[in-house]
Amino acid sequence: MTPSPHEQRPDSPAHPEPACAAKSPRTHLIAIVVTCAAVITLLATGVAVLIAALSTDDDTDTTAQEQSTQAQPNGQGSAAGARPPSETTPNVMPGKVLELASHPLLQSSDVGLPNRACQLPPWGTTEKAARAFFRSATTCLNDAWAPLLRSHNLPFTPPRLYFPAGETFDSDCGRIEVGLSTAAYYCEGELFLPFNGLQIDQYEDSPGVYLALIAHEYGHHVQELAGIMDAAWRKIYRVGEDSPAGQEMSRRKELQAQCFSGMFLGSHVNRGGSITREMYDQAWHDQETRGDDTSGGHKHGSNENYAMWWRVGALDNRISDCNTFKASTGSVR
Repeated sequence: MTPSPHEQRPDSPAHPEPACAAKSPRTHLIAIVVTCAAVITLLATGVAVLIAALSTDDDTDTTAQEQSTQAQPNGQGSAAGARPPSETTPNVMPGKVLELASHPLLQSSDVGLPNRACQLPPWGTTEKAARAFFRSATTCLNDAWAPLLRSHNLPFTPPRLYFPAGETFDSDCGRIEVGLSTAAYYCEGELFLPFNGLQIDQYEDSPGVYLALIAHEYGHHVQELAGIMDAAWRKIYRVGEDSPAGQEMSRRKELQAQCFSGMFLGSHVNRGGSITREMYDQAWHDQETRGDDTSGGHKHGSNENYAMWWRVGALDNRISDCNTFKASTGSVR
């Protein structure tokens, strides 16, 4: 059995319980590199172009980063680098709407994701094959969610995709331990997929499981862009993360990401692309094995509710049905 994936925010401990740092040391390294690059811009540009042409898909690059080149509307900032609102970090990304049950994204009863084909490479149990699969899945997720967000005048930027190696990795939310609860990880516009956490030996050739996994984490990115994530964390900070009210808010947030994951698979299955009914069925049944009954936690919802909310999204593909913030207490236990 596999505990559910999760996302973390700064000032919130990862599961299980590593401390979250305010900023990764890699931020300072980036600043130094940028300063040096300014001195040798002409030479660096030529070298960078040559390197990019020669290293398109390097199987040895265990910290690969993929970023969409899709044009963005003017005036929209980057999701990566946005910080949760708190007493020390009050700023949020322009265009967000910090609401929960009343968020405008969740009010339209006839709005869902477009029914379209998603082209994916074959799933494989090697790091190279897994990377190719997740990169293509992220492209499909970008194409599905960007129009919906923009149609509601909300900002859109694609998440940055990382494939960390080893037993730990650094994020803006601190150092993260790779384990059963870290099959995938979302933090501040960055999506981490550590190969060691994917449990290939258990799921093997089950691409539907992995597609639902990345679609769940992408659901947190949608919450981040919309402002739902910031609004949820403001309430969690106010009542206390480990208080009953704080844990319930975490469950509502996680279960909405489940519903968003189901929306994606439901709107793309049997549309002439790579998402087949078999993959959909794999994801459908796998959700019953995830949740707090498996992990022993209190912040993701029972296995029954974890599966129920995914299926709500998959069957109806209506974003208003994913309004977990106005749902009854029993449906978010």
